[in-house]
Amino acid sequence: MAKESPHQTHYTRQIHHLLAKVYGRSALKDSLLDRATDYFEQEEFRPSDEKKSTEESPLEQMQRTERHSSLLSLSLTILELAEGDSFAENNRKSAQFLGTIQLLSPTEGKRVASKNEQSKSIYKAVLCLRLLDCLIIDGQMIEPYINKFLPNISAEQYVDFVNNDKDGHQRFVEQVKVPLIMAALLQDIGNYHPKAQALMCGSDAKQDPFRTLEVKERKELLQINYRETLKYLNEGLGVPAFVGNTKAEREQFLIDEQDKLSFIKLLLKTSVNPKNSVGNVLKVPQIYTSIILSTKASYNYKLLPQVFQVLNKNAELGACAQAVVDGLYKVTGMFPQGFGIVYMPSGELAGASDCYEYAIVNGLYPKAPNQPNCRMTTRKLTFIGYGQNSVIKNNCNLYFTQTAKKLASLSKERLNEILELLSSNSQERKELDLLPRCWQANEFFSIKVHQNLWNKVES
Repeated sequence: MAKESPHQTHYTRQIHHLLAKVYGRSALKDSLLDRATDYFEQEEFRPSDEKKSTEESPLEQMQRTERHSSLLSLSLTILELAEGDSFAENNRKSAQFLGTIQLLSPTEGKRVASKNEQSKSIYKAVLCLRLLDCLIIDGQMIEPYINKFLPNISAEQYVDFVNNDKDGHQRFVEQVKVPLIMAALLQDIGNYHPKAQALMCGSDAKQDPFRTLEVKERKELLQINYRETLKYLNEGLGVPAFVGNTKAEREQFLIDEQDKLSFIKLLLKTSVNPKNSVGNVLKVPQIYTSIILSTKASYNYKLLPQVFQVLNKNAELGACAQAVVDGLYKVTGMFPQGFGIVYMPSGELAGASDCYEYAIVNGLYPKAPNQPNCRMTTRKLTFIGYGQNSVIKNNCNLYFTQTAKKLASLSKERLNEILELLSSNSQERKELDLLPRCWQANEFFSIKVHQNLWNKVES
């Protein structure tokens, strides 16, 4: 389980613990992943001559109840960390959530794939929530199940849903947002079935599970994941037991729970080949997350802002809907949360024109997708823990070639001088580009005082 760290704020520690509780492994075997693998192993190694009774044993019922209760608890925790009392607060909290995951994730070394695998489902769940909001506000939501919980809510009213209709908002959260989070968390759980693991890790369990599979193996893995994920949803989780008093309450509870279960199934099934269905709400964040938190050997931090080139290509090939890709682009912009921006200061912050400074992407819904909302992390080539928020324009952002050319005329000596001030040791300097196009902010973020990138600052 995740240990307490004196180097983390309470919030950072919460995210660290949550990541461990979902796809981590623990001695207590109480993570979402532990519970699912335990179920898969029970089912896989059940003697073939043992006929499964239609009636659950008390132990099976208790285990199923625990699995569902744990999944619900995790989903509500994610919701609480990702949403507040307003649309603006939802976006601020989600930016902090996504950015913290990115900044806790290693960008180099042997642990990148395993750590990213652990973080992907939660990251994707938060993106799904924000994409759902965006599609509803833009009038793009066509799914009848979702719309039936928005009977008299216009796009303008949805932005302030909780204040326009508190009870309606609560019901929408319970029947739509919570199942959406659950679907995101469960989407790849079938990959941990023994048959899938044998395929990924080899019969001797010594193969790299993150290696690129042959087409035939990849197809087989997708089939196993799909089949076993749905089986786990239906039989390993199912509908929870009713706890209450009246018959009317029980009837409504069973209707609501069956509706939620059906909605999760719909999301999982339609996300395989979404076309213009609600499956896009899961599929588009899945593709985005698979690049931002990639588990491939080809992972390259510098290429993360090119994620929408891949998404647009997928839309072009019919793998997802272009309108939904455009919606996510509107939410996240070109640069992912927590990404390290290198920029030339302008205006009153400019000072000398022969240097660059560092910032971190810390806000959703940029006014222009390629002009990220950021928190400044250096000033006059010195790291600071109290920077202001700023929009970094194209003509200042060194990620863009045209901007980088403006500093290309600087002498090697001057560039080395800047690097010396902005890197922590000589070994790191040797590995950095003389004129960096972006920077990896994990080390900066590992210092507790630097973890308040989303607190309100005086402008």
